Amino acid sequence: MNCSMPGLVAYALFFTLLFTAPATSTAGLTMRADLTHVDKGRGFTRWELVSRMAARSRARAASLYHRGGHYGDPVTATVVRMPAEYLIHLNIGTPRPQRVALTMDTGSDLVWTQCTPCHVCFDQPSPISFLLVFDGSMSSTFKAVACPDPICRPSSGVSVSACAMENFQCFYLCSYGDRSITAGHIFKDTFTFMSPNGVPVAVSELAFGCGDYNTGLFVSNESGIAGFGRGPQSLPSQLKVGRFSYCLTLVTESKSSVVILGTPPDPDGLRAHTTGPFQSTPIIYNPLIPTFYYLSLEGITVGKTRLPFDKSVFALKKDGSGGTVIDSGTSLTTLPEAVFELLQEELVAQFPLPRYDNTPEVGDRLCFRRPKGGKQVPVPKLILHLAGADMDLPRDNYFVEEPDSGVMCLQINGAEDTTMVLIGNFQQQNMHVVYDVENNKLLFAPAQCDKL
Repeated sequence: MNCSMPGLVAYALFFTLLFTAPATSTAGLTMRADLTHVDKGRGFTRWELVSRMAARSRARAASLYHRGGHYGDPVTATVVRMPAEYLIHLNIGTPRPQRVALTMDTGSDLVWTQCTPCHVCFDQPSPISFLLVFDGSMSSTFKAVACPDPICRPSSGVSVSACAMENFQCFYLCSYGDRSITAGHIFKDTFTFMSPNGVPVAVSELAFGCGDYNTGLFVSNESGIAGFGRGPQSLPSQLKVGRFSYCLTLVTESKSSVVILGTPPDPDGLRAHTTGPFQSTPIIYNPLIPTFYYLSLEGITVGKTRLPFDKSVFALKKDGSGGTVIDSGTSLTTLPEAVFELLQEELVAQFPLPRYDNTPEVGDRLCFRRPKGGKQVPVPKLILHLAGADMDLPRDNYFVEEPDSGVMCLQINGAEDTTMVLIGNFQQQNMHVVYDVENNKLLFAPAQCDKL
């Protein structure tokens, strides 16, 4: 989800003196925060959970910039902006930090949250809780960002800020594909995280958008978005950490997940609670869409059959289209329609159970049914072949079974008129996924994420 520039006259940027208070050094620090699934504790059945994830994935894929299958052009049709899947819980302000719940999004850069006075706010629990709407007047370290601050400079389409002429404060406006909007001013304040051993870690003067005009298709349990993209405004970039990682528990189990910013101080920290070795694959930079984390997908294997596609089918094109993006905000992996159809055909040919579909219960998903009370049957393997690494998906990362009925359905989407592959977070469950941005590598290993 990228933001558009507001149509404001930023004449204060003619100032030649650029100033900003020095940021707290985070060199060598490791910070962590809790993640919860957006639907956790909301009373949905297993089928409702996966149906909602599938709908959000389709909307998310549609809202990424594309036209005629070529990503990189602005959306021309109205699309639904669905929330991303995981909320990161952060504490902002001093002396009494206020807790906010932001959507963790590796597909955007800006960090923002709803703030008082909320002139226009999306629906929240009534009365509005300060836990969801940040009140800067309660923080002694809350301060506005002046226009000459470097964080306010437009840069390569990444910055979403400009100058409000009436007070020379940095103003931002961010609009999404469905015309959802957040607008306000950029402020700085102290963010408090936790260290791996549970000690609070306070980092001063992190910049974030304080939204007092927010409208569109947001949900009540999110208060904003925490951008984890590759741009200078994202949370990892501001913290100056060379690595960040997350470990996502199974959605159907409703256990808490975790995000780690920085590298654990002990040499074996990344290997804690993993159940297999780490593999590594390069992160590719796309100058036309610099926020996203692109990988090199070279093929897909179903069972013992490698789908007959040359790796050029998945490659990032010179015009910025195509390619493979790993995305925390997309729930289900989304494949171009031709690849998806062949994947389904191979699964049907190799599956030891009869197909079960075309019912209101399962919709248009590919499903199979085993006899009630029968033992769990083996399923064909599904492997994503990345450059230098194989993502061998566990059964629970691509099939969900309804225990009472014995119906099990594939949790991968196909998308027409696109050449881009999105690797969703459902396929990343119970994996420790490490974004080594300093060395342009992605590492991943199977893990017990509820133990991390």
